[in-house]
Amino acid sequence: MSKTSLNFNYLSFLNIGVLLLGSFIVLLPLLIVLLTSFSPEGTTLQIIPKDGWSLSNYKEAWSRGKFLLAFWNSTFVALSVTGFQIFTSALAGYALARLKFKGRQALLLIILATLVIPFQLLVIPTFLVLKWGNLINTYGALILPTAANGFGIFLMRQFFQTIPVELEEAAAMDGANRLQILWQVMLPLARPALVTLFLFTFIGEWNDVFKPLVFTTRPELRTVQLALAEFQEQFTSNWPLLMAAVTIATLPVIVLFLIGQRQFIRGIATTGIKN
Repeated sequence: MSKTSLNFNYLSFLNIGVLLLGSFIVLLPLLIVLLTSFSPEGTTLQIIPKDGWSLSNYKEAWSRGKFLLAFWNSTFVALSVTGFQIFTSALAGYALARLKFKGRQALLLIILATLVIPFQLLVIPTFLVLKWGNLINTYGALILPTAANGFGIFLMRQFFQTIPVELEEAAAMDGANRLQILWQVMLPLARPALVTLFLFTFIGEWNDVFKPLVFTTRPELRTVQLALAEFQEQFTSNWPLLMAAVTIATLPVIVLFLIGQRQFIRGIATTGIKN
């Protein structure tokens, strides 16, 4: 075996070792949370519980935290916001990528400028608008403020620019109009970008605690993150029960990311290739 191949194998093993170490460091907090959630009440962490694994903490956390309604609210709001953002981002992204009109670059710069403005700075005017529209303490207050997003528009615009124009020209020669081209040609090819936008938006809305805290006061509109915050206030010292509640609130987004991770990675890797 040559010296070059030996060096290559050594570097490969070294890279794998570094990646495994990094993965362990990243997953260690999640492992501690999971193991603690199975520990008996009054303890902090047991690798192997004396009485064996038990789901009693999860059953108690689910019932005491009243997560069923919170899960429905978070799922409905997250899916609604995600649907609106996919719709608006696809239309605006396609227009910015393909249509030639005056002021297109200026409009793109304005959209990108919105990315540096924290939502907290807009909370007062947003609250006043929602109050004017009688939307406070409604699902509309949780959905409409983030129905469009500059990141989603930019993401779809960048991905559309990677698709050859010849495909659209061929569809136009067959008699397809702009909307038909977008729906039947561009969107199927943009599935990685759509999955990426779906994951970013859904996870962001699922983990959002700011909008429900500011724009709603009705208990029936409580989301998962608000339920978890209230649960933490009640069971501050009961770590196994609290970690079970954290696992319950986190599990859906982890499962969702694992399902769409391949398309997510592809969508991130293929955007930003062309300006």
